[in-house]
Amino acid sequence: MPWKLISWNVNGIRAAEKKGFLDWLAATDADVIAVQETKAHPDQLSEALRNPTGYISAWSAAERKGYSGVATYTRRAPLRVREGLGEARFDSEGRTLIHEFEPFVFFNIYFPNGGRGPEWVAHKLAFYKKFLQVAQEYMQAGRPVVATGDFNTAYAEIDLARPKENAKTSGFLPEEREGLGEFFAAGLVDTFRLLHPETVKYTWWDMVTRARERNVGWRIDYFMISPDLKERVLAAEIHDEVMGSDHCPISLVLDV
Repeated sequence: MPWKLISWNVNGIRAAEKKGFLDWLAATDADVIAVQETKAHPDQLSEALRNPTGYISAWSAAERKGYSGVATYTRRAPLRVREGLGEARFDSEGRTLIHEFEPFVFFNIYFPNGGRGPEWVAHKLAFYKKFLQVAQEYMQAGRPVVATGDFNTAYAEIDLARPKENAKTSGFLPEEREGLGEFFAAGLVDTFRLLHPETVKYTWWDMVTRARERNVGWRIDYFMISPDLKERVLAAEIHDEVMGSDHCPISLVLDV
């Protein structure tokens, strides 16, 4: 049975609502929609955002107001929902929701941005390791894993428009790319690259420099899967025609 999964860093869900987010959500016909950087607590949101027709929602908000946050909408009832990775320094930022469905475990994650300095790069890399530990625990228990969200790192030169100019910029630092490399070494598969090994498409553009108009972007949003799902991938796409955020949505269709 196909499952259609979508992920989108909306850069503020209240702002997204004003730009037609709920119409977009209804039109996706997706089974699961993961959003990141909601920048809101559920009690700050409209009823329509909290409970759109046909979907069950779960939320994780940062202790700090107007910062971070993730939400997952699903048409299929999960067996269990976990908030966080089990480590307070990460979980206080509202970055992780884990839905355990019968065919797979679904991670919706807004990984930290390392752009504020070396200590934030270190925090990001520690977060990467903790996520991988939790994902591997599921994989070792025989549970297929789907992990999606804003990973905040472009892995290879093909994944950003100006790799040489950004070699010393957070998001493309060698240590950050090595961190993603550990995901692949553990068996996780980048689904877009699986189906589109040489396609140049981006998922984020700098709004300050109006980079989207020139398509000077980065591919930093991913759907990653455990190897036991590799033969189940029907489609993996980047929807760069969808506006409303500095990121665009990405999608994955699995036959499970």
